[in-house]
Amino acid sequence: MSAGHDHSHAPANFNAAFAIGIGLNIAFVAIEAFYGWKVNSLALLADAGHNLSDVIGLVLAWGGALAGKLRPDARHTYGWKRASILAAFINALLLLVAMGSLAWEAFHRLQSPQPVEGVTIMVVAGIGIVVNTATALLFMRGADTDLNIRGAFLHMAADALVSAGVVVAGGLALWFGWNWLDPVVSLIIAAVIVVGTWSLFRQSVHLLFDGVPEDVDLLAVQALLEGLPGVARVHDLHVWAMGTSEIAMTAHLVMPEGHADDAFLQNATRQLHDRFEIEHATIQVMRVPFMAPCATLAPRSPELSAGEPDGSHGVAPSHGHTHHGVDAAGQP
Repeated sequence: MSAGHDHSHAPANFNAAFAIGIGLNIAFVAIEAFYGWKVNSLALLADAGHNLSDVIGLVLAWGGALAGKLRPDARHTYGWKRASILAAFINALLLLVAMGSLAWEAFHRLQSPQPVEGVTIMVVAGIGIVVNTATALLFMRGADTDLNIRGAFLHMAADALVSAGVVVAGGLALWFGWNWLDPVVSLIIAAVIVVGTWSLFRQSVHLLFDGVPEDVDLLAVQALLEGLPGVARVHDLHVWAMGTSEIAMTAHLVMPEGHADDAFLQNATRQLHDRFEIEHATIQVMRVPFMAPCATLAPRSPELSAGEPDGSHGVAPSHGHTHHGVDAAGQP
């Protein structure tokens, strides 16, 4: 059995981004809460509470990123990489709850619009645009490759949008006396953010339950393995996310003509990495199947089915087989 591990695409380090983002947002929460209390603005006080959830979200995302870098041990052989998926899930959940609270407050305000301190609200919200946009930009480069970093980016970008809406609503209320506009704009912004956040929430739940990452075509992985020299069939193919930036795979290769050598395993792990960014590939090679295979992606051909046991077993990543480890270069 071969375990290929290639870490050439290690996740970027966002420690400085998290530290700066948390510091900026704590300062902004203090400013917003102070002026909300000073001008008796429920809107500013409520937004201060919402921005406090941003700080919590950034702390969670940072904790998930740090936990994912802890070294594996005898009790946690994959380390704590899944913490980053959990952090992305909680971040999305917090954002959905925050938008629900914002919508609830907006509905109440529509029933009885309140006069607002337009100038103060616009100035404070303007500061919020700067702080939240700057924080979001710190995470932009990792938003497409790491679900946890994407959660932090979306959280801060959403708040920049909220602050922009508050500035517009405050200005129109100041100039035209449209006090009803504040809750209307809040509802529109909440709807836009929920639509954008739902994808993050859905993906994080999918990965928490060992779903195949969306960027990986499982049929294509199967085809690649079946196309390797000497491979007659692929059994027990499983692909799942170890964290928000690392993918693992296990598979049984039926090779009737004999076991593979190191060059074969090196070629297989390199192709899996280059085509699908699978960082951890574990392959078991056998002449004749001796275990009940899991459900396969394609119909089994009659000639390959002969002598194979019927039935299926669980799809847990580990099947209790002996591992003979090699790295990407084929070295033990």
